[in-house]
Amino acid sequence: MQKRKLGRGGLEVSAIGFGAMGMSQSYGPPGPREESIRVLRAAVERGVTFFDTAEVYGGGHNEELVGEALAPYKGRVVIATKFGFKDPAAGPGAGLDSSPKRIRQVVETSLKRLRVDAIDLLYQHRVDPAFAIEDVAGTVKDLIAEGKVKNFGLSEASAKTIRRANAVQPVTALQSEYSLFWREPEREILPTCEELGIGFVPFSPLGKGFLTGKIDESTTFDSSDFRNTVPRFTPENRRANQAIVDVLARIADRKKATPAQIALAWLLAQKPWIVPIPGTRKIERLEENIGAASVQLTSGDLNDIENAASTITIKGARYAEAQERMIDR
Repeated sequence: MQKRKLGRGGLEVSAIGFGAMGMSQSYGPPGPREESIRVLRAAVERGVTFFDTAEVYGGGHNEELVGEALAPYKGRVVIATKFGFKDPAAGPGAGLDSSPKRIRQVVETSLKRLRVDAIDLLYQHRVDPAFAIEDVAGTVKDLIAEGKVKNFGLSEASAKTIRRANAVQPVTALQSEYSLFWREPEREILPTCEELGIGFVPFSPLGKGFLTGKIDESTTFDSSDFRNTVPRFTPENRRANQAIVDVLARIADRKKATPAQIALAWLLAQKPWIVPIPGTRKIERLEENIGAASVQLTSGDLNDIENAASTITIKGARYAEAQERMIDR
């Protein structure tokens, strides 16, 4: 697989990464551990070198899973994880905590779970208004000096916060939601990243599964699936939002690809320093996602997508209200 570089330090990763969260939470009960490990290892064997997890995913389950799966590939992969919440066992609902003490505590725990000597990329999971971002960046800077962390990242941070953090410790990557289903980063975030030389890592690059074309208004989710609480996923909004999937399907038919591959190829075509991290529990979906790196969208294809998308208004908020309150504005 092609490689891309994140940040001015040139952190090299596969053009498409792997978001592991869904193996532990959010999209129904976790699958069998052996199957998850098999999929993660298959990703490495197929050229994926960039894996994303977090302390809070599954209350530590996800980091342990990623650590076990990737232990045989030490030195071949880049693992990103995150700090920022009070109690991983209680999940995000426990509230934010980016105090220096908590950051250090998380790093020590994550190092053990991930079975690594240093964390390749450490993100602040959500901006914590209780602690100055300069102090957060300063703590990570100290951890980098101590050899426990290699690179600093932010997630869902505003342009102002990114600038303040970057002035203390260069930010290697910003992780935020971005896709044809959510284009807010185009306004301020992407220009800021370009100016400062910061890589951009879109999570939910397939619109939480919607852009795959496998979800419609009649789809039902497991009772524990968080999409049941997302306004954008009400049946009526799914029906209205089908228009954007239809655009992808038309281009996919032309390119002999799938809607998911077009959605990922569209992201890759936006900037050379964008690295999406789709997640999956299935080898066939993994192979489909990886295949997107080989889909070449021409300027004509991109114009067709843009022209069609510009006439579509996506319906519904992307998060429930409680989650929206955690986003840095």
